[in-house]
Amino acid sequence: MNISHQFGGSWTEDKLNRLKKYLEAYMKIFKGNVKASWFTTIYVDAFAGTGYRKTRQNYDPYLSLFGDEDVVSYQRGSAYTALEIEHSFDKYLIIEKNPEYVLELELLRKTFPRRAEKISIHSEEANSFLQHWCQSTDWRNTRAVVFLDPYGMQVEWKTIEALGCTQGVDLWILFPVGQAVNRLLTRAQPPTGAWANRLTSFFGIDDWKEAFYQKRSDLTLFGPENSIEKDADFDSIEQYFIRRLETVFAKAAKNPLPLFNSRNVPIFLLCFAAANPKGANTAVKIAQNILGK
Repeated sequence: MNISHQFGGSWTEDKLNRLKKYLEAYMKIFKGNVKASWFTTIYVDAFAGTGYRKTRQNYDPYLSLFGDEDVVSYQRGSAYTALEIEHSFDKYLIIEKNPEYVLELELLRKTFPRRAEKISIHSEEANSFLQHWCQSTDWRNTRAVVFLDPYGMQVEWKTIEALGCTQGVDLWILFPVGQAVNRLLTRAQPPTGAWANRLTSFFGIDDWKEAFYQKRSDLTLFGPENSIEKDADFDSIEQYFIRRLETVFAKAAKNPLPLFNSRNVPIFLLCFAAANPKGANTAVKIAQNILGK
């Protein structure tokens, strides 16, 4: 993890600039390659917010326990960024559950009139929408870039798994390494109840308990005393999530970008994974170069 990375007011622009670079490279390939141009290209923006400006979002109920105000500045601009690149996708699917934000998203059609007919805005829960979309799309002639920009841990592993199984999706996702995951990992022993269920739903498996905790045996005046303690830091959580991505995607970028809050604590990782076996090496090479700059 590159903890020397710049933090502060540039978070949002940095994230969007890297996404934009990838989308430009992606569409350059599909417009310039005769075989690739045969595919229908789709950009999907989930948890889109208002799409084009900074706004306070609805917090994940688990994030409200921690009250990190820095999360607010991340939620803006990705839909606008995708629409402004030179080479147009064939379709833009924008997903936002909040009806007030959907009304503002509709303004994108006026901002980009030449692409208005390609924009499809859905006021639905993102996980359900994406899982159904993955199953109902003909991936023999479709390719997509999906950007998951959640406020916390709203993304379900079933959604990530469905995207990976398409063999046609390139995924960009904000992983809440410090904003949510690390904070749910209680120090003395693994969390239980709702917190444990949330982690299992997010990772799709409960072996995070073994990955992030270790057994200890201390010798006391009364004999050995056994305990279980947290043995996870930001780096190990990062590596665990990359390994999870690699179980359902053809390949994942090894250098996710940490995004820091004002206290220099990484609250998100910008991660990338490619589902198509034939194109994964090229896609990940491009993404890793963009993430490393």
